[in-house]
Amino acid sequence: MDRIDTCVIGAGVVGLAIAKKLAGASEETLILDRELRYGEGVSSRNSEVIHAGIYYPQGSLKAMSCVDGKHRLYEYCAARGVGHRRCGKLIVATESAEEATLEGIVARAEANGVMDLEVWNGARVAREEPAVKATMALFSPSTGIVSAAELMSSYLGEAEAHGGMFVARSEVSRIVIEADGFVVSAVTDGEVFEFRCNRLINSAGLGAQGVALNMEGLDPALVPPLHLCKGNYFVMQGKNPFNHLIYPVPHPSGAGLGVHATIDLGGQVKFGPDVEYIPEEDFNVSEDRLDDYYEAVRRYFPSLQPGSLSPGYVGIRPKLQGPGDAPVDFVIQGQEEHGIPGLIQLYGIESPGLTSSLAIAEDVADRLRDSF
Repeated sequence: MDRIDTCVIGAGVVGLAIAKKLAGASEETLILDRELRYGEGVSSRNSEVIHAGIYYPQGSLKAMSCVDGKHRLYEYCAARGVGHRRCGKLIVATESAEEATLEGIVARAEANGVMDLEVWNGARVAREEPAVKATMALFSPSTGIVSAAELMSSYLGEAEAHGGMFVARSEVSRIVIEADGFVVSAVTDGEVFEFRCNRLINSAGLGAQGVALNMEGLDPALVPPLHLCKGNYFVMQGKNPFNHLIYPVPHPSGAGLGVHATIDLGGQVKFGPDVEYIPEEDFNVSEDRLDDYYEAVRRYFPSLQPGSLSPGYVGIRPKLQGPGDAPVDFVIQGQEEHGIPGLIQLYGIESPGLTSSLAIAEDVADRLRDSF
């Protein structure tokens, strides 16, 4: 049976960042993904926003990896020519009752080390964003946008340059944990192949729990439940009316950041995502929610014209919190948590996973340092 050094399951933006980081130290790195191409899951269906690290609880993995990852990501994109833009965003209060929420956001952001937020009054917002209705706003200059496709291509290219190999349409069906590593069984184009590896990283996104539950020798009680949380995006026809990304005050449940306006590098405006818990994967846009989108967007963009929104795409968050539950942090389990050398399990890597990708990769490498 073939033996490789490191196997990464999941070729999304986080899995590829991890593979890039580990490939330099590994003799051989294999990257498996069940889709036809890399990055076709969660990573290709988000807002492509570089987040500042504003919203997350102090000391959480989300807060620390987002703030660290943001700096790493801007430097990486600039050095390697990955398309990105530091456009900034506004978090807007559309009525005075929401202004206290903005004040709370400032306090949380500063606790996370984000010290560059600016408070804009309604007059300043009107000057900078004439199409936006707001009584007050927070301006985040370190928020930006990035081409997720270019970023993932760059990560994979670097992994391959250091001996990494990507194998598509490979679904892991069984993993046996042994004293000196792992036996991995995967199905590729209908054929089963097996190999041994010294290190195994489960970064399978929506499939992470399924991969973990197929591991013989892992306590299933360590696998957190998965909640599928759908987010619909609608695109706007016509000229972009905004100079920055526009966000409402976040959803009180913490499940989402509200239906916000983002702009891609080509200038296309899209609105979303909303929060819709679903029982199984469904990537069809919920067009019955269109009226709700018009209502939500017109709170801060009142001149949105009827008929100007059309279905875009759907993302599904791999949430660890169920409907009505308190927010749950990223979960990264290493030997300290499960007692198995060389195994890293990543669960619930939703937003800000893209922003955090390089920081998460650094964390994973640190946890595996003694295994090289």
